[in-house]
Amino acid sequence: MKKIHASLIIFLALGVFGIITTEMGIIGVLPQVTQKFNISPSEAGYLVSIFALIVAISGPFLTLLASGINRKIILLTAVFMFAVSNIVYAYTTKFEVMLAFRIVPAIFHPVFFSIALVTAAGLVPAEKSGQAVTKVFAGITVGFAFGVPLTSYLAENISLEAAFLFGAMISIIAFIGILVWLPSMPVQEKMSFGKQLGILRKPQLWLTILTVVVIFAAMFSVYSYFSEYLGQVSHMNGSWISMMLMAFGITMIAGNFLFGSLLQKSLKKTALLFPLIYTVIYLVIYYLGSCFIPMTAFVFIWGAVHSGGLIISQALLMTEAKEAPEFGNSLFVSFSNVGITVGTSIGGWFISRLGIHQLIWCGIMFALLAFLLILAKIALPNRDKKR
Repeated sequence: MKKIHASLIIFLALGVFGIITTEMGIIGVLPQVTQKFNISPSEAGYLVSIFALIVAISGPFLTLLASGINRKIILLTAVFMFAVSNIVYAYTTKFEVMLAFRIVPAIFHPVFFSIALVTAAGLVPAEKSGQAVTKVFAGITVGFAFGVPLTSYLAENISLEAAFLFGAMISIIAFIGILVWLPSMPVQEKMSFGKQLGILRKPQLWLTILTVVVIFAAMFSVYSYFSEYLGQVSHMNGSWISMMLMAFGITMIAGNFLFGSLLQKSLKKTALLFPLIYTVIYLVIYYLGSCFIPMTAFVFIWGAVHSGGLIISQALLMTEAKEAPEFGNSLFVSFSNVGITVGTSIGGWFISRLGIHQLIWCGIMFALLAFLLILAKIALPNRDKKR
């Protein structure tokens, strides 16, 4: 039984890996997409922003609606739609079709995450649920570390079609694993909609949600155009960009443990420190971005810091959503994607109006705004106590 549970957790993590590869892998192949469809980088950026926008809009509502449906059916449907979408990306000759099929998997993205985490926790004894959830979450960082760069590498060295078929293959394997190993899981107890929605009455929650949006906008206003920036400003070819994407992702894993340790010591100090560090990172990228060797070295630091935004944002939000953790997790997925949408869209505007090099100032602007919002979040409860 333990082996079955271990195998299933691996397949759930693989499903998460496939989702991240599908969502973020597009960032590594934007140059090839612009060439295939003869569009501008800012237009290609819609493939990132539309995915994030649909996740943001549909996430909490679909998670609520799906809370009473058999979990196995939800998980299988989600990974199946990710596989189908990747196959469409591989063979479509129309940008509009590709854009439409970014919407389809985005609808299932937050539902899969929420259900996969609950399922993993339920497969093991209560004292080991945290470890099971962590293993499923590992699919995120591994997706950044290997899924995104492998997609880029395949597009550069084989074909764009091969890159997307890789994403489809991952989701198909996850589908088979879940189909074989996961028993039928009808929901036994369902938390009422009213109880879950009740956390939305907390003003502090909305300030935290806004903070999450701005943190992700700070990160993805630049990262969404990672390949374009390294290609045009740092003058790297496709192979180098693939290696840089992998370096970025691998150091994200290390950064995840680093910031996790810092969060355990002090959530407030770590949260305040993050946007300031990111501002420094962006300033270095702006002034040294055109220098090939320094930039290759600095990508490692950039990746390590980037991962901090994910876990810091979730930690901040979950402090305000303890009463309904599943719904709170869907809010995190949803509004982090709002941040990705905002960041990618405004980043695209900076590129089209000011050029790719000036994109960095967009990231700096959001990072400083995030610092002010975190400062306000920390200060407001103290004011309330004084009253």
